[in-house]
Amino acid sequence: MQLFENEFDVSSIELGKSITVLWRGKPVFIRRRTQEEIIESQNTKLTELKDPQKDQDRIIYPEWLVVVGVCTHLGCIPSGQKKNDVKGDFNGWFCPCHGSHYDSSGRVRKGPAPKNLQVPKYIFINKNRIKIG
Repeated sequence: MQLFENEFDVSSIELGKSITVLWRGKPVFIRRRTQEEIIESQNTKLTELKDPQKDQDRIIYPEWLVVVGVCTHLGCIPSGQKKNDVKGDFNGWFCPCHGSHYDSSGRVRKGPAPKNLQVPKYIFINKNRIKIG
């Protein structure tokens, strides 16, 4: 739920679920990651990544991932937000337009996308509210 232009209530997001919010006209994916997703993301070897970046450098709290939901190849919106969406080979997001696969840290793992999904500047105002930008 949007509170102000760039503030969002995340209290209703269950473990393993995501929401999409609009920020500056772009979709932003807010995902509450499971312990399994966190461990998998943290244990991924940087040598396996096209755009090497540690999971710890992409998050504030391990449970929460916040990324701009725009494929870094040609600007499509990847699937993976809904329960029955295709999430790609790495249980994150999949861009069906050209086949880019992202992991649960929003890092590109396969396909033509050159970069990871962008992490916008954000802060947690409290445990239930996030401010993007």
